Amino acid sequence: MKKISIIIAILSLLLLTSCTQAFINPDTESRDKIEAILLDDEKEVKMFDVIVVGGEPEGVAAALSAARNGANTLLIEERDGLGGLFTYAKMNVIDFPHGINNKILSSGIFKEWHNMVGNKESFEIEAAKNAFLNLVYKQDGLSLLLNAKIKEIVLKDQKKIASIKVLKNNKEFTFQAKRYIDATQDANIAFLSGVPHFIGAGDVGYNGRFMAATLMIHLNNVDWGKIRQTAKSEKFGPAEVTREAAWGFPKLREMYKPQDPNMRLRGLNLIRNKEGYFINALQIFGVDGLSEASIKEGIERGKKETRHIVNWLQKNFPGFEHAEIVSFPEELYIRETRHIYSLYQLPVSDLWENKYHWDTIAYGGYPSDIQATSVDDAGAVVVNPVQYGIPFRSLVPQKITNLLVVGRSGGYTSLAQGSVRVVPTGMATGEAAGAASAIAIKHDVDFHTMAGDQKIIEEMQRTLNAQGLDVKPFNIPFPYEDKPFYPVIRELLNHRAIFGGYTNDLFVQDIAKNKSFSNLLMHTYIAKRTTNPNYEKNILYLYNYYYSKETKNLTYEEAMNIVKELPFKDFDNSYLRELNKWKNEEAITREGMFYIVGKIFGWI
Repeated sequence: MKKISIIIAILSLLLLTSCTQAFINPDTESRDKIEAILLDDEKEVKMFDVIVVGGEPEGVAAALSAARNGANTLLIEERDGLGGLFTYAKMNVIDFPHGINNKILSSGIFKEWHNMVGNKESFEIEAAKNAFLNLVYKQDGLSLLLNAKIKEIVLKDQKKIASIKVLKNNKEFTFQAKRYIDATQDANIAFLSGVPHFIGAGDVGYNGRFMAATLMIHLNNVDWGKIRQTAKSEKFGPAEVTREAAWGFPKLREMYKPQDPNMRLRGLNLIRNKEGYFINALQIFGVDGLSEASIKEGIERGKKETRHIVNWLQKNFPGFEHAEIVSFPEELYIRETRHIYSLYQLPVSDLWENKYHWDTIAYGGYPSDIQATSVDDAGAVVVNPVQYGIPFRSLVPQKITNLLVVGRSGGYTSLAQGSVRVVPTGMATGEAAGAASAIAIKHDVDFHTMAGDQKIIEEMQRTLNAQGLDVKPFNIPFPYEDKPFYPVIRELLNHRAIFGGYTNDLFVQDIAKNKSFSNLLMHTYIAKRTTNPNYEKNILYLYNYYYSKETKNLTYEEAMNIVKELPFKDFDNSYLRELNKWKNEEAITREGMFYIVGKIFGWI
């Protein structure tokens, strides 16, 4: 029996080795044959059921899902390989969304890919590239076109994409499909099709304000044992170290002095694997992710700062004494650019409310992590949801009826996008978009019609559940839902005026501060500034108040003075009924402050 067990073990090892070799070496010969067929005649319009543009992980999931649901599918990517952010920006640290009972929400095609690359917190980049390629090459009904740049989107009646013109090998080719999926990082297809959008945090009054970009740092010769000892010493603040990852060290933000005044090191998020040590920590401000020149400049600035960082770590951080730079990423990790307007713009309050939508096609569960936008900005966690549903309507852009948009630039507010943008969630939306495309073709309906058809949505949900992407209903309570002032909380969240952090605790029984009150008013007016130019007067007044006054408890008199001095008042005196309740009290609680603000803006 022992000999038989040994033989079985050897055979299993050989089989595993064989599978690994097949996995490591994608069938490029088959790809070349497919491309030859696709490109055999420039004048011929090639027809598909579904065309997916963008080889990001979300695009791979969308293309696989469409093909697996019977649609003849084409995946177009302008790079020479797949994986996008994961593989070209070397962002190989996975942010996992968690849901009910802290369960990792990583089902469906993401889980399939994740198992192929080791099922860990990080992955080897070459393995990731090959895993994406293998999934695509081995999928029946799916063709791949690499090194292909979108030249033009041809519309029909200004509401449908009729065809896509592509540049490949300095020649122009035309492709046509019944349905299209935009999986580019910046929603380029939607933009070229005329879909309305906003930039950065423009929906809350900060047009063009982007979260920091990052250049990943790739090192070798790091002493992991010393990293662990340094973490225990708390020399750079609290930190955690496992066999695979290290994170924390928040004091680095103050201790490390960047050469570039428009950069910051925000502690360390360090991963180790067979390819070396990767750090996600360098925040690069002032990069316009829609400008090739700005991106190129940002990469060069990042490289220069990386050299300075490594030199500093060698001298000051035990464990990095012999660290060396292995390589630089080809691309920046850019967190946001465009946000398209969809049939339903997912608000951050839905995350707070752990909301399940009737047309949910994926789960989210990652904190809404809004990275800093400048060296003076600390960033914020707006809300830490238990679990929420992403509605199909958020994938359906306004104006164009045969297009879906997946990934970070989909139909989410800038605050909700801070959660939805993580790749496992994005791949879930991509998988849903692929299935939805096949089902829409089957029923001969456009996506706008489909978005309002409950029976077709239910069919799509059954399909997603069957293929391993759980979208079953749930009901989860949320903080302050039974409080009469909750409508104020909802509005302040959506106006970027309050943050719940990781605990979702707003400390409503604590005494409010005068600056908290002025800050709530100021950020609400900032978010509303596009609706009335007179709000700029209030913003300037409140800004000067916030930075000129000392912090003290909010009293009836001080609240009265703050409101009285507002240059522009478009509200009645109903707020006085709430304010007068505190006339004989020493100070106003945060709950009372919320009531007063709610009355000023007419939210309660």
